[in-house]
Amino acid sequence: MHRSSTAAAATSVNGFYNFLTQGLDDLFRSFHAHNFMSIHFLQHVLSSLQSFHSQLIVVVQKLHLPVGEKWLDEYMDESARLWEVCHVIKSGITNMENYYSAAITIATTLENHHFLNPQIARQVIRMINGCQRERVGLEEENRGLIRTRIQPLMMNFDKNVLMESKFNGFNGFRGVLFALRNMNSLLLMILLSGLVYCSPTVFWSGFMVSASRLHEKVMENEDGQNGVLLYEFWNARSAIEELKTELERIRGTGMELDISERVEKLKSCFLGLQCGVENMIVQLDDFFDEIVEARKQLLDLCTHS
Repeated sequence: MHRSSTAAAATSVNGFYNFLTQGLDDLFRSFHAHNFMSIHFLQHVLSSLQSFHSQLIVVVQKLHLPVGEKWLDEYMDESARLWEVCHVIKSGITNMENYYSAAITIATTLENHHFLNPQIARQVIRMINGCQRERVGLEEENRGLIRTRIQPLMMNFDKNVLMESKFNGFNGFRGVLFALRNMNSLLLMILLSGLVYCSPTVFWSGFMVSASRLHEKVMENEDGQNGVLLYEFWNARSAIEELKTELERIRGTGMELDISERVEKLKSCFLGLQCGVENMIVQLDDFFDEIVEARKQLLDLCTHS
């Protein structure tokens, strides 16, 4: 390669590393501002995942990589892994639909009953019990998704990359891809913890990430919690438990009580959860389209080189 081409490649590669660093710093500040795993923060995480992937494609187009070489296979493997994990994330959050739909139905049913008597309270408690069974079921199903589909994808790749990669290979492409793989693992782990399922016994602890600061910051307040860590999910869960406690008090005392405030909180929390989930699904679908287009671009690049 000519000296000018080598310099251009180095500039592109270094620019990519700087882009990753800036993106991670932005995420750290975003999380630090609120200190919990909200839908807004997780949308930012997914946006970073998208922008990192898009920037990789820009870098590849500047590196003038040789046609028919292993670099394309390595990119295809990583984009396939990204595709698979994101589909698990979509499956996990889609599993929430029955849960929030059942809770919204309960809230809608109660909107016309400002004062509840013990008989109605018993009926609604049965509905709440069914809704809570939906939550237990979705978390159990999501835990299964992590164990059967995610662990094999996330645990094996780092060791192989370390053994096979020479970071300067293909004008620095291998180093760029190695960095992206690690960033992908970090961001996917955060998304999976927030939206699908997190457990100390399910997630790995030894994957290599240069962005340990963000990882530690996000996980430090979780205190070993299991299940979906999404703030809106826990907020909605608390709202329905508070309503159930109030209804049990009505049933136990035989009194009629005004629960309109509890009902309004329940509806607001679950509508917020529904809106967040639907927005994440749209964003994931956009990302799937971007991955398909990027794979096509790189294949065309090789075909027409």
